[in-house]
Amino acid sequence: MIRHIVYFSVRSADDRQRVLDGLRLLEANPHALLLEVEENLKLDSLGNEVDFVVYGEFTDAAALDAFKAHPSYEASIASVRPLRELRMAADVVARRERQSS
Repeated sequence: MIRHIVYFSVRSADDRQRVLDGLRLLEANPHALLLEVEENLKLDSLGNEVDFVVYGEFTDAAALDAFKAHPSYEASIASVRPLRELRMAADVVARRERQSS
């Protein structure tokens, strides 16, 4: 399983809701096992530059590629890119599967 984590910050606080709405377009994408788009709670005492986090779980690299090829991904990019300051991504292989409830 691949975990895909992307961090975003906005240029202007006035655009926070528009960026969140644009990122949440990704939730319509059927290729993720799990996809969460949330605001950073900013509880860390050392740095809080990140405004939003996108967290996704994918069966493999092919599923992540399919996610990125889906129209919801392109729509999200078109909506968010002009308003964001930072975008930082990481893809890691999960060492263990998430426990389902």
